[in-house]
Amino acid sequence: MTRLIQALRTNRLTLTKTASYYVIHITVAACVAYAVTGNLIASLTLSLLEPTVQAFAFFFHEKAWERRLKKKEQAAHPTEGLPA
Repeated sequence: MTRLIQALRTNRLTLTKTASYYVIHITVAACVAYAVTGNLIASLTLSLLEPTVQAFAFFFHEKAWERRLKKKEQAAHPTEGLPA
């Protein structure tokens, strides 16, 4: 449980961005699905399924970008962080 709490704290910004993206995505998806199907149940089902998968993908996408930027930064400053 401690590892989970630590992971939540460490990734707070990314998780907050993911949650905000999720809410916006569900809203847009529900409106589009309802406009296409005219069926409230079908539109809600579609709007929850696809954005849920996308939210997980977004989280891991953000983590990959963070790693990439960190590597790029380390390559630009290779002597930083080494003991003196």
